[in-house]
Amino acid sequence: MSSNPFGLNTEKPSIMWIDLNSAFATAEQQAHPSLRGRPIGVTNRLSKECCVIAASYEAKALGIKVGCRRSEALAKCPDFILLETDPPKYHYVYKNLCRIMKDYTPNVKMRSIDEGVLDFHGTKYEGKPDELVKIGYEIKERVKREIGDYMTVNIGIAPNRFLAKTAAGLHKPDGLDVIDYHNLIEVFDSLELQDLNGIADGYGSRLRAHSIFTPLQMLAAQESTLKRQVFRSINGTYWYQRLRGFEVDDVHTKFGMVGRQWVVKNPSSDEAYLRSCLHFLAETTAKKLRYRNVEARGVCVWLSFVSGGSFVDKRTYKVPCYTNEAVWERVSRLFDNRPKHMAVRTMGLFLYNLEPSNRSQLDLFGDETRSRYLTEAVDEINDFYGTFTIYAADTLQGTRHIKQKIPFGGTEYFELLLKS
Repeated sequence: MSSNPFGLNTEKPSIMWIDLNSAFATAEQQAHPSLRGRPIGVTNRLSKECCVIAASYEAKALGIKVGCRRSEALAKCPDFILLETDPPKYHYVYKNLCRIMKDYTPNVKMRSIDEGVLDFHGTKYEGKPDELVKIGYEIKERVKREIGDYMTVNIGIAPNRFLAKTAAGLHKPDGLDVIDYHNLIEVFDSLELQDLNGIADGYGSRLRAHSIFTPLQMLAAQESTLKRQVFRSINGTYWYQRLRGFEVDDVHTKFGMVGRQWVVKNPSSDEAYLRSCLHFLAETTAKKLRYRNVEARGVCVWLSFVSGGSFVDKRTYKVPCYTNEAVWERVSRLFDNRPKHMAVRTMGLFLYNLEPSNRSQLDLFGDETRSRYLTEAVDEINDFYGTFTIYAADTLQGTRHIKQKIPFGGTEYFELLLKS
């Protein structure tokens, strides 16, 4: 009988996953010792029905999780403390965690603000799990010493990203585990189906409908069953490989659109107030474009109203845009088409049909060149002195009313948007 009946990847682990435990909440407890050991949470903007975007372990133990409403959290624990996000704290943690990770391999990818992957392929530590375990414990100590003594990280080591993330979640908080073909069966036997990262209610229901109720049963399923019956796409093959420790997640996703939205602080139909706030959103969205070195042909503006209903208008242009002025001109035209008597509750915009920037090309009459030089000069000043050192006067109300949210997930714009 084969010693490897499931065809597991026998490669020695070279991937490390680092997960900063309850990052935002723990950062607040690090900064404020009086909050340590207490149930606390963090939200982007305090209000009666705001949502918890991060909860301390003490709060999680009481059933207060991400997405929980403030009123619901207080019903579960009257002593629950909810704080507004404090970007400089999290930027400090993020920056220093990145610095520590990059001391061990240049192949570092931050998957979110509080999670990162270290790929040791091509380094002297490739395929040396004992050495990676030593590095893992060293990183734990450095996080406490160089970021904060209350900060802890979970670390997982495995031959692919999926299993490394799985390993990092086995013994929270402050765990360190290795998964490879020797113990993979044992680990899967200890987990529930929806403990697997990426298997939520939707996929869980599909799997159960095909009599797959546990991770081990999913591992034992035929590739054809997963591909043709359960996932009904190539995704079934990816899962078949992923579960066995083969790498399928080291990919770059296509960059499709950029945008911003805002729940209007004081719902209104006032023209000056709404235009200033939308102008602010347009300028920060244009900044995202330039940060990614792309330009947009498509522009969309959408609104929802206090009385119900919504407004959406979009247009695709032959000539792409990227400057604050050009983006706002197009957004403003669409905004002018709205029903002006309606009080706006939420507003947003997004730019699509993105393409690589050709800003290095010179235009015939010099108008575009002058605009490009002005935009670059303003960006340089704002990068050095703070995001809104120079801005359009029309955005003044917007800068006062719209608070920059922490991007809870991807890190594409984290450093960019925390410069203010």
